[in-house]
Amino acid sequence: MRLLFLGDIVGRAGRDAVEAALPGLRRDLALDLVVVNAENASHGFGLSPDMARALFAAGADVLTLGNHAWDRKEIVPYIEEEARLIRPLNYAPGTPGRGVAVVPVPGGRRALVVQAMGRLFMEPLDDPFRAVQAELAKHSLGAQGSVQAVVVDIHAEATSEKQAMAHSFDGRASLVVGTHTHVPSADHRILPGGTAFQTDAGMCGDYDSVIGMQKGGASLRFWRKVPSERLAPAEGAATICGLFVETEDATGLARRVAPLRIGGGLSQAMPEV
Repeated sequence: MRLLFLGDIVGRAGRDAVEAALPGLRRDLALDLVVVNAENASHGFGLSPDMARALFAAGADVLTLGNHAWDRKEIVPYIEEEARLIRPLNYAPGTPGRGVAVVPVPGGRRALVVQAMGRLFMEPLDDPFRAVQAELAKHSLGAQGSVQAVVVDIHAEATSEKQAMAHSFDGRASLVVGTHTHVPSADHRILPGGTAFQTDAGMCGDYDSVIGMQKGGASLRFWRKVPSERLAPAEGAATICGLFVETEDATGLARRVAPLRIGGGLSQAMPEV
C-alpha cells in the first residue's frame, strides 16, 4: 500500500497549493491513502466545513485536526456527520466528533487513522498513550487483519513526546508521524519494529513566515510580549510538506519511507515512483 501524509495546512496559500497538487500526486505516486492535517486551513485557525469538503474533493481520504479543532464553531455539526474528519482521540468523553476513522482502500482493504494530542506544553487532555493503546487493541494489522494500514498522527509540541509515541507503538502501526510544530524534521526512518516515523511532517504553507504566519505581527509578539499583535497567515508561495510510506502487503508495516517537499522555498524532495 502507498500512503501519503501531509502536514498542517496553514491558510489560503497552503490550502490552494494542496488542492492544486493533490490530484497529480495521487496519480503520479499511485497513492492508496492520503491523510492531511487541516487544523490551520481556515485563515490559520481551525477548519470550516466548506474547506474540508474542498480538500476531500481534491483527493484527501482523511482529515485530522488538533488544538485548533474548535476555532471555527461551524465545524461542530459537520464533524458529527463526517466520519472522515477526526480530532484528537484523547479529548474528554462527550467532545463532538471522533478520534479515529476506518476508511476503505482500493483492493478491498481498510485503513485505520488515529489522532492523539500531546500534553507537554499543550492543553491538559487525557493520556494520549493509553488512548492510542486502547484503540489499537481493537484492531489487527496485516493482510489477514481487520485493517491493512494504521496511521497515527501525534499532534504535539515536544519532540520527546512524539518520539515516545512512535517507539511505544513500533510494530503496531504503519506510520506514526508528528504534527503541530510546522517545521519538517530530518529524521524520517523506519523503526526496528517496522513502523515509519518522522518527528514532524512540517506544514503546507508559506515558509517565508513564522510557522506560517506573517512575519511582522508574529515577530512583534516576541519583542513586545503584547498578545494583541495581529496574526494572519503568510500568503506567499507555499511548500507542500509530507511523508510518503510504502507498506508490505503481508504485514502492513513500512518497507520504504521518503519525505515530500514541493513548491515554495524549501529544498525539494519527491519520492521515487
